Amino acid sequence: MKKLLATSLLAAGGVVIQAADRPNIVLFMVDDMGWQDTSEPFWSESTPYNQLCHTPNMERLARQGVKFTQAYACAVSTPTRTSLMTGMNAARHRVTTWTLHHNQPTDAPDAQLAFPSWNFNGLQPEGAGINNGIEATTLASILRDNGYHTIHVGKAHWGSADTPGANPLNLGFDVNVSGTEIGGLGSYYGQENFGTGVFHVTGLEKYHGKDINITEALTREALAKLNQRPAHQPFYLYMSHYTVHVPIQLDPRFKDNPRYAGYSGKELAYLTMIEGMDKSLGDLLNWLEVNGQAGNTVVLFMSDNGGHSSIGNITVDGKKYNHNYPLRSSKGSVYEGGIREPMLVKWPGVVAAGTRIDEPVIIEDFFPSILEIAGVRHYTPLQTLDGKSFVPLLQGQAGPASGNRSLYWHFPNRWGELADGSLAYSAVRQGDYKFIFRWHTGEMELYNLKEDIGEQMNLLPAKNAELQAVADALVNNLSDYLREVKAQRPRSKALGTLLPWPDEAFAGAAPPAR
Repeated sequence: MKKLLATSLLAAGGVVIQAADRPNIVLFMVDDMGWQDTSEPFWSESTPYNQLCHTPNMERLARQGVKFTQAYACAVSTPTRTSLMTGMNAARHRVTTWTLHHNQPTDAPDAQLAFPSWNFNGLQPEGAGINNGIEATTLASILRDNGYHTIHVGKAHWGSADTPGANPLNLGFDVNVSGTEIGGLGSYYGQENFGTGVFHVTGLEKYHGKDINITEALTREALAKLNQRPAHQPFYLYMSHYTVHVPIQLDPRFKDNPRYAGYSGKELAYLTMIEGMDKSLGDLLNWLEVNGQAGNTVVLFMSDNGGHSSIGNITVDGKKYNHNYPLRSSKGSVYEGGIREPMLVKWPGVVAAGTRIDEPVIIEDFFPSILEIAGVRHYTPLQTLDGKSFVPLLQGQAGPASGNRSLYWHFPNRWGELADGSLAYSAVRQGDYKFIFRWHTGEMELYNLKEDIGEQMNLLPAKNAELQAVADALVNNLSDYLREVKAQRPRSKALGTLLPWPDEAFAGAAPPAR
């Protein structure tokens, strides 16, 4: 691969890394799983929904490793997955919302804004030459070029249909099971051939007509590919489930769990989907133990965006709770319910078992972190990286946020399924404060997440000099970053002009001091 150094198999200091000394890596990615769609709490306390869900294997992984309580992704799928594979923030790679058809943006119509010509053809391999696509040196390709056997199983959702980026084999994977341009599926059921038409999942024809859930089918395929792997190579398995994405469909294997007594319909179906996902995780952990690989395998667990709100409310202890509560909103939103995720890491011999890390990290951090875990020190990707390695955190050292690092979100689009906080936005988090800019109105919001995790108290307009200074600093911070990465902006349909940067539009008030 071009841009990679010939010394890419050397660790720092020039020591050759032997295959036997390099850990296997499993990245277990769940689709649309919320921060508390699990019996393992990721907050300072267990929530009613934690107590309702049943994910014993997530609990097991947390006991064996570390959980990150403030891990972030983008609010919808393709931007997150592109950031993971490239180490770039969405503002830089410009795949700012979900992709599907070639040359077709997926923005919902908007009466007020004209959205930019973003990279709606998605992630593409170097040299692809696809308009409105981002070419990059991918995480999987660097791992493959450094001796890893790379396996993709499940949802890909990187490149649009009929482009090279739709096929994981073109993005650095040696093996691909069922990964295409689609981001959802028509059915979870083998009896229904896993859907028809646009959202039909391919590559699982041997399960057609059978009584099997796709989560189970993909797990069996992943285990089969692990059994067929070259024994002399370390492996990277990207286990990327379609669950718990819509359609919400019952997994009958788990419907009789006593925890779910009194629930039916979508609520019961969703709980069984979560448990089916957890069984898949357990099956992989069991395979590692039975095959003598558990001690030399790093397992990372993550979700691609916040929990979808389509299941409605769930009654717990006689009260109505949105299943993301106490977080605000859901998938598609810049509020915490749309971007905060459950994240776990097990690294035997490195990570202290049963620990937690409260420092914020974001999805683009996985790129440099996984490469550092793999011992790959020398690489020169085509793209500029935004991600910072969280390996020092795993080793008990100061992490990337110790220097008051900023995390950024940029969505100059309109998602088709409106959620609270999902209209075009940009945002920055620094320390405990999160600042949000609304492109439609120029309105701004400021929250102290340590004191107000539910983002119920907007601190703007600031009531005191200290808060005003925080707001001033964050609006300047966000604006400077967006300019630096040449982030795209919507246009006003009425005026035909680009909308002002956040520091140029303070909701009609005077701009902050610079």
